[in-house]
Amino acid sequence: MSLKVEDVMVEDVILVSEKATVKEAAELMDQNEIGCLVVMKNGKPVGIVTETDMVKRVVLGPADPEKTKVKNIMSKPLVVGNPQMDVDQASNIMRKRKIKKLPIIENGRLVGLVTTTDIVRSPEVMKMMIKSIKRNIVKEIITSIQQTLDLDE
Repeated sequence: MSLKVEDVMVEDVILVSEKATVKEAAELMDQNEIGCLVVMKNGKPVGIVTETDMVKRVVLGPADPEKTKVKNIMSKPLVVGNPQMDVDQASNIMRKRKIKKLPIIENGRLVGLVTTTDIVRSPEVMKMMIKSIKRNIVKEIITSIQQTLDLDE
């Protein structure tokens, strides 16, 4: 049985208007202790703004955070997943697109967000990793025993 995105995603996603200033977005991220906001336009998700976007496009650039709008620095187009997809599928999308946060859409509506941290910290993923490590250790032990027995012959 595979692990689904809905099992590890965060459902309480913090949103920001594309018309908000970068300073307002940064304050919202700080208040909520999060690293990204999903950007909305007319009630629909259109992009995502991350701490990295702010650093690269405002802090290191000539932009003024009090005047620059979120729509001018957000990452777009928005790459999304769905709640029923396997965590492996979501991880592959994130790896291939070089992103760490994946908004989750169902029936055209934002229902969650999954991050690489959510996936790694998931108890289910941890159990699967431990199981895999145990299997690999057993294989190594068996291989070592076989090699030792072959040497004795």
